Amino acid sequence: MKSDPRFPGALIHESAYVDAGAKIGAGTKIWHFAHVLAETTIGERCVLGQNVMAGPRVAIGNNCKIQNNVALYEGVTLEDDVFCGPSCVFTNVNNPRAFVERKAEFRHTRVGRGATIGANATIVCGHSIGAYAFIAAGAVVTHDVPDYALMVGVPARRTGWVSRTGEILGRDLVCPRTGEAYRETPDGRLEPIN
Repeated sequence: MKSDPRFPGALIHESAYVDAGAKIGAGTKIWHFAHVLAETTIGERCVLGQNVMAGPRVAIGNNCKIQNNVALYEGVTLEDDVFCGPSCVFTNVNNPRAFVERKAEFRHTRVGRGATIGANATIVCGHSIGAYAFIAAGAVVTHDVPDYALMVGVPARRTGWVSRTGEILGRDLVCPRTGEAYRETPDGRLEPIN
């Protein structure tokens, strides 16, 4: 790991590439064979694992952890504290063909604060994942995901709720780790009780 004068306080492995026009916050670490493309913004205290590709025009918040072999394509936004498991997949068009140019059709994908995307999960473009949602390993997300939702399967469906700290909530909707309490709203969402 070495420091780069373009990005004070960040550490970038010698085998990684960071294109001109990228922005990287202090405390961020970029590991082996990663590639950060132009006009990509990475916040503070992030970790981009081996063989991660981000950009162009990707936004990554503070304190995000992106495990090995993840590609974040144009149009992806990760809010603060997002965890992307190894080899999870983000698509950028819904109907790709090798012989049809669709770069003007890339769809935006937003991942809310504190969300977790499990290993080998697929996030189909054009959808939003709510804050603190938990996408199980191997799940395929084909529609918007509400805050705190636990999503499993192909296609992914909500099988329960998780707390802010990622614990599965029981019927009482109380986090077993922190004691934080939640309630379901009449429109089928989950919210913390203040």
